[in-house]
Amino acid sequence: MKLSIQDYISIKIHNIDLALTNYIKSKLADYNLAPEQNLVMMLLWEEDGRTQSQIAEKIKKDKTNVARMASNLEQKGFIKRVNSVEDRRVLKLYLTSVGKSLGEKVVPIAEEFNETVCKGFSQEELNELERLLSKINHNVDRFLR
Repeated sequence: MKLSIQDYISIKIHNIDLALTNYIKSKLADYNLAPEQNLVMMLLWEEDGRTQSQIAEKIKKDKTNVARMASNLEQKGFIKRVNSVEDRRVLKLYLTSVGKSLGEKVVPIAEEFNETVCKGFSQEELNELERLLSKINHNVDRFLR
């Protein structure tokens, strides 16, 4: 074995992902919101009425997984799923009043989280990090095809 486990970039990225997930999970616990559910909510706070397919594409999850998350968010009273008028097979997700008010509490937490993660980086470094992560993502996507 040429590399030790600590030398694999994929392990380093995985460990960072675990740390980020654990941090945001602890911040969202009081709001009955899992980190993956928060991704759906963040998209709806950004633009209400997105379809489940649009959300699946944005967060890179399969439609079944998004449908399950949407069902859970609906049971919690945060969203309402409505059949599209244009195509009855398409479900659009809309925030309820509870979901909208939740955003007033959770969006600042997400913004603070992003500031914490980016602390000490220049804009140039953040741009370079984004470029490098995109390159890794592209490499993995090509491998999966």
